[in-house]
Amino acid sequence: MMENSLAGLGELSKPATVLIEKVSDAVGGICKPWQIVRVAKAEAEAERIQAQSQIEITDMQRRTMHRFLTEEVKKQTNIEGITAKALPLLSDDSSPQDLQDDWIANFFEKSRIVSDEIMQSLWARLLAGEANMPGSFSRKTVNIISDLEKRDAELFTNLCGFNWNIGDLFPLVLDLNLGFYEKRGLNYESLAHLEVLGLVKMNQVSEFSRIHLPKYLVFSYFGRRVKITLPKDNENDMRLGKVLFSQAGKELARVCTSSPVEGFFEYVLSAWRNQSYLIDVEPQQSSVSEKQ
Repeated sequence: MMENSLAGLGELSKPATVLIEKVSDAVGGICKPWQIVRVAKAEAEAERIQAQSQIEITDMQRRTMHRFLTEEVKKQTNIEGITAKALPLLSDDSSPQDLQDDWIANFFEKSRIVSDEIMQSLWARLLAGEANMPGSFSRKTVNIISDLEKRDAELFTNLCGFNWNIGDLFPLVLDLNLGFYEKRGLNYESLAHLEVLGLVKMNQVSEFSRIHLPKYLVFSYFGRRVKITLPKDNENDMRLGKVLFSQAGKELARVCTSSPVEGFFEYVLSAWRNQSYLIDVEPQQSSVSEKQ
């Protein structure tokens, strides 16, 4: 009989307990340790069938039942693994009770075949993010992520290393010929691939811009805050490079564990100063978060 990966977690916080119960109810008994009986009954039935005479059951039926049980055990293990990884990521004011059953069902329909540890961690951050703030991740985003291979997730994570918080997250891709991007595998071909996946939008002809900006702004790069003074009192424009996140990309970027790119902060400040922006860098905090 398969082991339940959630049974030995010990005492859990209230949000963690509620999440397990919510997932169990939405997916149909998944995760609750005592409901492993469902799988045990299936295995017992399989053994009973195998004990019947050759007249009643064929070799093909036996192989089919064995394959079915093997597949279901793998899916069960994946579901419980993702849920277990999500529990430590829940905030104290998390609201898993507000998760929609349809969202949970679709989430695990897409993620239950994922066994890779890194990809499971991505799915876990998605589940925890939705529990912490229900409505953060659309069903469309979940479906897009289900099409990602591991190398796609790694490429997107590399792109997120260039994220600036400019009222929202923007990956500043200013000049693809720079070594910053090349070292992280970012070029027109790889970015076009992310565009096909539905995570970004590209502008190969010119640059995207933010318009109607006020004179004073505060941006940040992995916790490093910068006060910017633009030339005009109002109605300023600011170029943001050749790549923007799609809505799905924005949602995924919020839970993507990227790290800052060495030297990129200084490069962007230099580029902005060359555009006559006044830059005031706030004192750096003692530690820099790995997430925006």
